Amino acid sequence: MKGKLFLIPSNLAENTSQTVMSPQIKEVVKNTKHYLVEELRTARRYISSLKLGLVIEDLHLEILNKKTRTPQLQELMQPILNGEDMGIISEAGCPGIADPGAVAVAWAHEKGIQVVPLSGPSSMFLALMGSGFNGQSFAFHGYLPIDKKDRIAAIKNLEAESIKSNRTQIFMETPFRNNPLFEDLKNTLHPNTKLCIGKNLTGADEFIQTKTVQNWKKAKIDLHKIPTVFIIYAGN
Repeated sequence: MKGKLFLIPSNLAENTSQTVMSPQIKEVVKNTKHYLVEELRTARRYISSLKLGLVIEDLHLEILNKKTRTPQLQELMQPILNGEDMGIISEAGCPGIADPGAVAVAWAHEKGIQVVPLSGPSSMFLALMGSGFNGQSFAFHGYLPIDKKDRIAAIKNLEAESIKSNRTQIFMETPFRNNPLFEDLKNTLHPNTKLCIGKNLTGADEFIQTKTVQNWKKAKIDLHKIPTVFIIYAGN
């Protein structure tokens, strides 16, 4: 008998474990000893925040990040082949969405292992829900290019595709580069294109607002080092 692979959502904002995480998540974590995690310290802190009475030192956590290659998965996931359940915990939000956990999920399917995704906070879906944009046709693009010239070209392409396909375009940035991206969006997009900004979603100071680019130019907002999702919509 093989174990199950649970995809366990984690916090988007600090101090939200008791209000955002479902009883199902807590029950799975309470009964799981083996984990693949993107960052050890974050995962340990998250599990502790669930207040399940677990001894963190008794758990077995292995790193699964963007450097992990498929040949390593056989060793990392040996417990599940031995019949033990395993969990994947992302750095933030849902495993497998803008997250390296997808490689382990693909491997599990190839080995006939049952994959169980658990419901929890996803910044891209929460932002989309709160944007008022087209939820029937949307695309998530992850991170835009770091190089300014390439980034501006990407922004123009996303806007053009939104117009052509009536599609909502979702993307993000490393938090310390949020403000430069915001400036590029204001200076590149058409004044009537709509831009939604969702920052620190699920947090006590959560902010999500949609305005035209023209109106964003009049607004004062600081996004520096704050987890933020950007969404543009130039369709009908």
